[in-house]
Amino acid sequence: MKKTKNKRKIRKLQRKTRHLSVEEGIFASIRNSLGDSYIAPFAIALNSSNSVVAMLTSITGLLGPISQWQSSKLLEKYPRKKILINSFIFGSIAWAFLILLAFLFYKGILISTLPLLLLIFFSIYIIITSFATPAWFSWMGDVVDEGHRGKWFSKRNYVIGIITLIFTILAAFFLDFFKKNNWVMFGFMILFTLALIARLICTYYFKRAYEPKLKIKKKSYFSFFEFIKKAPSNNFGRFTIFRASLEFAAHIATPFFAVYMLRNLGFSYVTFMAVVLSHTLFGLFIMRWWGKFADKYGNYQVLKITAILIPIYPILWLISGSPIFLIFIPSLVKGVALAGFNLSAVNFIYDSVKPEKRGFAVSYSNLLNGVGIFLGAGLGAILVKVLTITFMDTLLFIFLISGFARLIVSLTMIPFIREIRKTSKFNSQKALNSLVPRRIRFPTFSGAYELIGKKRFK
Repeated sequence: MKKTKNKRKIRKLQRKTRHLSVEEGIFASIRNSLGDSYIAPFAIALNSSNSVVAMLTSITGLLGPISQWQSSKLLEKYPRKKILINSFIFGSIAWAFLILLAFLFYKGILISTLPLLLLIFFSIYIIITSFATPAWFSWMGDVVDEGHRGKWFSKRNYVIGIITLIFTILAAFFLDFFKKNNWVMFGFMILFTLALIARLICTYYFKRAYEPKLKIKKKSYFSFFEFIKKAPSNNFGRFTIFRASLEFAAHIATPFFAVYMLRNLGFSYVTFMAVVLSHTLFGLFIMRWWGKFADKYGNYQVLKITAILIPIYPILWLISGSPIFLIFIPSLVKGVALAGFNLSAVNFIYDSVKPEKRGFAVSYSNLLNGVGIFLGAGLGAILVKVLTITFMDTLLFIFLISGFARLIVSLTMIPFIREIRKTSKFNSQKALNSLVPRRIRFPTFSGAYELIGKKRFK
């Protein structure tokens, strides 16, 4: 009887924590919408070179995973809640330095040095905030039931996606207004201040959350070098190598989409963000169906389908620079592909790794991803400097290279990964029928609000 009561109490606390995680995710998405999403435009506004913009991606993309690698060791010594809260608080302070850079540029102080300072301060911010990732990943794995992870994370991503759309678009209009009045740096200062406040609010939600005890035995620990050594011979290792290779191929081009739109095509902030966010909107249409699809047929089937779509995205940019085309063709492909790929990649890790090893596994996996990002963006930075082609735009040629590199990775590595869970037998026709909704349900703020409700979001 006592055990039954304890189980009920734990289930209730887990339900409350899942609900708090969604509310925290809303403010995290606000911080991302007003802050992280505008780092590349901020770098361009500071007159940073294309190579510096690429370095923002490459260096920070590597430092974040290295930070996670080191922070995973803290799971043995400190509660996950303490790690998260400290990361949030110090990460908030880091925004103050970015606000200072905008002020210095407005005053005309250290103009030539500001791009380098941005690289340094944003790198520090990435290191601090990345400390929280292994702890959060491990924590959520303990409060979300195994059989419903696809459904739950797709719902959470749906809510966060709606909030991201709303605030990023509002921020774009806000920045365009300030830019027209020659106050763009004041616009960035206000956005970054709001991002700082949103990050602090996240700490409030995690202070109220229930944290299951995490017991890590000495035999559960494995070093990064042990992980690398065994990676080619086990399923999770091959999956990690595949993801890192795909990140390498993708980030040859990733840093330059913002440069191409803001410099080469001369888009306003509103048009720029309309293109950037359109894939998020399309992803929201299909997010929940990907979740159901993954729960039924397995995460591997989703990875296999979406890994073929991902290479198409950068190649489509060669067809037209029209905002309408970029929104409705390349972004549609990217939205459908990434919604499924990102969701299933996270759940694949949960399926593949035991709870006591998840913090280590995700940090090592992300470290390899970071190496891929660093090398890919670094190669892109070199290419943008050394390529002197005349038959097409240099950036578009880099997009083409990235597309073919993604395709090679997908075709050569996906066949070596297998499904972990027992799932329904995959039938393409039945799967398509289950994936396509009987009626189109447009993502709305009210829909997101309903999902946040305690009765709906369990």
